[in-house]
Formats: sequence, C-alpha cells, structure tokens
Amino acid sequence: MTAPATDAHADGGRRRFVAPLRGQVDAGCFRHPLFDGYGEYQDLLMAPHWPDIEALNARMPASGPRFARQDAALLADGLHYEERIAHGRIATRPENWHDLFNAMVWMRHPALKHALNQQQCRHMARMGTSERSPAQQALTQFDESGVIVQVSDPSLLDLWGRHDWTTLFHANAKRWHDGGIAVVAVVGHALMEQVLVPGRLLVGKCLVVLGDPAGAVARVAASIAAGGILAAPSELRPLPLAGIPGWYAGQGEAFYAQEGYFRPLREGRVYPPPL
Repeated sequence: MTAPATDAHADGGRRRFVAPLRGQVDAGCFRHPLFDGYGEYQDLLMAPHWPDIEALNARMPASGPRFARQDAALLADGLHYEERIAHGRIATRPENWHDLFNAMVWMRHPALKHALNQQQCRHMARMGTSERSPAQQALTQFDESGVIVQVSDPSLLDLWGRHDWTTLFHANAKRWHDGGIAVVAVVGHALMEQVLVPGRLLVGKCLVVLGDPAGAVARVAASIAAGGILAAPSELRPLPLAGIPGWYAGQGEAFYAQEGYFRPLREGRVYPPPL
C-alpha cells in the first residue's frame, strides 16, 4: 500500500513522495475521478507553464488570505506556516505540485481550509509549536489526505466499519452510483499529488456525512470550526480509494482480497458515528 505524501509544512518522519516534473506528467491523470470537483481549475494543471502567484490569487475569494511566494524574505517573519495563514499569507512554493494542489483546495473549499487553520492555531496557542497534539495530527491528516463521503444507506456504513471491503465495493458496486454512498469531496492535496504517478494505491482519511449530500462540505467545515470533530486521528475512517468502482482498472474479487491494501479491521478499532 502506498501512503499519501506528507505536507511540506507539517512535521515529517515519513519518506517524502517526490513528484514528477511538470513536463513528465501525463495530462490524462487529471481525468481521474479524484479531480471531479476541480474541473474549473484544469487550466492550472494542464497549461505548459506553471501559474504564478498572481494567477493563483486571481482565483481566490477577495476576502480570503492571499498566496505568497515562499522565499527567504517571507520565512524571515519567524511565523509558523499555520500562523502565517492566520495573518493572511499562505506560503506557496513556485513550480511545486503539492502547493498548487493545496491552492486549488483553498480556491474550491475556503471555509473548510479556514476551519482547519483556525483549529491548528488554537492548539498552537495552547501548546506552542514544538509539540503536536492528537488533534493537530488529525487535522493535518485530513488536510493532506482527507475525503468527505456521503452515505444514505446505513448498512453500507456498517460494512465499511467492519472493513468488509469486498462486499462494500464489489457486491455493492451499483450503490456507488445510485446515491447509496458517494465521495462528495476530495480535500487532501497530498492525494492529488500521488495521482501524478499512475497505478498508485491510495488511501483516503475520511469524514462521513449521513443523508443528503447537499451541504455536506459545509457541515464538515462547521463541525471542524466548532471543535466538535478531529480530536484524534482515530476519528478518520480509512478508505482504499482504488476499491471504489470505476476508480482503478482490474477490479474484481481477487483485487479486493489483497490484505496488504484492503486491510482487515484492527481489533478494538471503532469508528465514531457520521455527521
């Protein structure tokens, strides 16, 4: 199983994913379902040249923070990455896939990104920047690898909770198309970066909304802003994204039997109820 890349601005420890150069990327990868919610930004991905900071800021809501070129002058302010966002500047490396995808999520889901930043700053105000609480770890994991999933059929949520992957994905393939269960939004920019290399088996860290998908992202953003969720990484449900019908070639019972990717439920693991 391939783990999603870590944030360049978060504390590390993991082996960092190295993205291919812009000219080496097959533009067909941007047709992956993971990018379904980002069609209006395809030009930023497929143009022969990288967009500059001004082009990114032109796509941001006027009332939000602005992207700022990450250079020595910017970093000299001594602020933590999250603190700098609270002051209105999102440090952004030029010609960098990871930061471009992060910018796209800011453009598409600004309220959600604001909520994540506000909570990170709240925890840093209490703990400082030398340590990270379980909540900060959860916020970072969702920011990097987050997926919001809507479920209208509770029986599917039960299958997911038991890691009965073959039944959830294979036997119930049609439910991924008829509204029984669906990905509402991919918000993890590290997941997007991983798609640049074909064939990688990705795992989303999910928050689940029960019922109508309308307003699902807003509900998640409001819950994060209120501090009602993401107190610990264990709240995030893993979802092997390659198992979603139509998201990967060669799906079948043998594919879903790969325990190295479709991992069984760990003893004692219980997921929180959906929103």
